[in-house]
Amino acid sequence: MTLKRKKIISIACVTIFILMSAAVFWFVGRPMLEFVSQPEKFRAWVNGHGIWGRVAFSAMMAMQIIIAIIPGEPLEIGAGYAFGIFEGTALCLIGALIGSIVVFYFVRYFGVKAVEVFYPREKIQSLKIMQNQKKLNTLTFILFLIPGTPKDLMTYVIGLTTMRLSTWILITGIARIPSIITSTVGGDALGVQNYQFAILVFAVTIIVSIIGLLVYRVITVRGAAKEGGKSYGND
Repeated sequence: MTLKRKKIISIACVTIFILMSAAVFWFVGRPMLEFVSQPEKFRAWVNGHGIWGRVAFSAMMAMQIIIAIIPGEPLEIGAGYAFGIFEGTALCLIGALIGSIVVFYFVRYFGVKAVEVFYPREKIQSLKIMQNQKKLNTLTFILFLIPGTPKDLMTYVIGLTTMRLSTWILITGIARIPSIITSTVGGDALGVQNYQFAILVFAVTIIVSIIGLLVYRVITVRGAAKEGGKSYGND
C-alpha cells in the first residue's frame, strides 16, 4: 500500500470516527446522561436487570472514555447511587479500563489526527512533557492520581507516547481510583439520603479538583518550557 493511499484511508477512517462520535453522543450519550441523572429510575433499572445492568453500565463508562465529549462524573455519581461505593467504583474502573485500552490502540494506529478529533493541536502540545521517557510513567501516574486533571485528554495523548500497554493498564487501573471513589462516595451518600455528607464530599472534591488543576498546569507549563522544540509524530 502506498503512503498516499494509506494517508487517504487514515483520513477517511478518522472522518468516519468523528461522524460516529457525534452521532453516538447525540443519540446515545445525551439520553444516557439524562437516564443516569434520574437516580431512582436508574437504580430501579439496574436492580431489574441484574448482571446485565452491571454489564451495560460498564459499557457506558467505556463509551464515556472513548467518546471524550461525554462527561464522566454523572456516571460515577450514578454508580455510587445505584451500586454503592465498592461495586460502583469497581464497575467504573472496569469500564474506564476497557475504554482506555480501545483509545490506546486507536491512537497508536491513527496518530495525532485521532487525538485532534476531540482536542485542538495546542492542547495536545501542552502535554509535551509526557514525551519525556524518563519521567513518563511517574508523571502519568501523578497526573491521573490527582482529581481535577483532564484525564480524557491525557488518555488520548498516552497513545502518542512510547508507553507500553501493560504499563498503561497498570497506571490507569490504579491511579483513577481516588478520582472515581470521591464521586461514588458522594453518589452513595445521596442514595442513603445522607445529604449533608454528600454535600461535604462534593465540596471537598471541588476544592481538591481545583488544586489538582492548578498542580497540573504548573507541571505541564514547566514541562513544556523544558521540552520545547519537540512535537508529536504521525502527522
